Amino acid sequence: MALIVQKYGGTSVGAPDRIRNVARKVAKFRAAGHQVVVVVSAMSGETNRLIALTKEVASNPSPRELDVVVSTGEQVTIGLLCMALEDIGVPAKSYTGAQVKILTDSLHTKARILNIDEAPIRRDLDEGKVVVVAGFQGVDENGNITTLGRGGSDTTGVALAAALKADECQIYTDVDGVYTTDPRIVPEARKLDTITFEEMLEMASLGSKVLQIRSVEFAGKYKVKLRVLSSFEDREGEGTLITVEEDKNMEQPVISGIAFSRDEAKLTVTGVPDKPGIAYQILGPIADANIDVDMIIQNIGHDGCTDFSFTVTRGDLAKALTVLEGVRAHIGARAVESDNTMCKVSIVGVGMRSHPGVASQMFRTLAEEGINIQMISTSEIKISVAIEDKYLELAVRALHKAFGLDAAAA
Repeated sequence: MALIVQKYGGTSVGAPDRIRNVARKVAKFRAAGHQVVVVVSAMSGETNRLIALTKEVASNPSPRELDVVVSTGEQVTIGLLCMALEDIGVPAKSYTGAQVKILTDSLHTKARILNIDEAPIRRDLDEGKVVVVAGFQGVDENGNITTLGRGGSDTTGVALAAALKADECQIYTDVDGVYTTDPRIVPEARKLDTITFEEMLEMASLGSKVLQIRSVEFAGKYKVKLRVLSSFEDREGEGTLITVEEDKNMEQPVISGIAFSRDEAKLTVTGVPDKPGIAYQILGPIADANIDVDMIIQNIGHDGCTDFSFTVTRGDLAKALTVLEGVRAHIGARAVESDNTMCKVSIVGVGMRSHPGVASQMFRTLAEEGINIQMISTSEIKISVAIEDKYLELAVRALHKAFGLDAAAA
């Protein structure tokens, strides 16, 4: 008998028949003798609908009240799934994040989990019940409902698996595993049997939508066995297992996958005084505004001035521009320029550590396709480039082929 945490995303519970399908899957695991905790998202489209409602009644909704509204989507799903389970003879009990006491900090809409009281869940499991928990949400020390940000249900699932010391955390989604890249762009993309936490963390941070980045961080930190599976296949297969890197994997293919993000915007502060501390004077106020910065470039100074560029998500562009106008006046820069037609393409693989020439191969491939690189960032196991978003699909296909990731080449 194993303790398994299963997480089902919005498309998996997007309609009553799909909720019944999830109930049947869960029932099979319980019938096999396993204890099962299920974490669910809101039904597909529901969170967007709730956010749209808030904007109809308020131009700038309070983050606290926004969390109160959007957290109800998961509450509907947990109740419906428990009804579906009981309808087929499986005893079940639902919990909101507050009822479990998923304790978070007080940063509304982007809260982080601090602690989980797993005792009530264990009691229900010992009584033979399936426990169904609302993902994406928690409660702060003052009893305020909080939400974990987009994709937060993945984080809830992995955090519960860590707290319960579960044997496995299974993430059910609309794909049957982690692929070398998005099969909708590259039909030849391959499903990976395994991928390291380190590679998955990079893929998630660089735009891969399969798993939310904080869920991978949790899994890696607490050594949670994590598996990505499809909720729409009768025969599930093995999916993709996310593992701790082992020495034998070091000689695997140099590149494991290609990630991309269309959600990029570039900001450039021109005519910046070239002196110590100027980067902090620009990025400090950006950080204070809770805006995440990705790629950063500072040009070589001429005549005591330089240009400073960085990227943010497109949703943060307007706020960042407002912040930078104040910064520009304060530091005496010439102007602030922006470009919201950027995208980011990244290659990821632990094999890059022991294989030179990966960057040159990437740059040569893009050059042969006539694609200009505007910004570059690297780590030990990834190289990211910012390019015009009209070239995204061409870049991904070319790089996928150049690094031998096509199914035919496997």
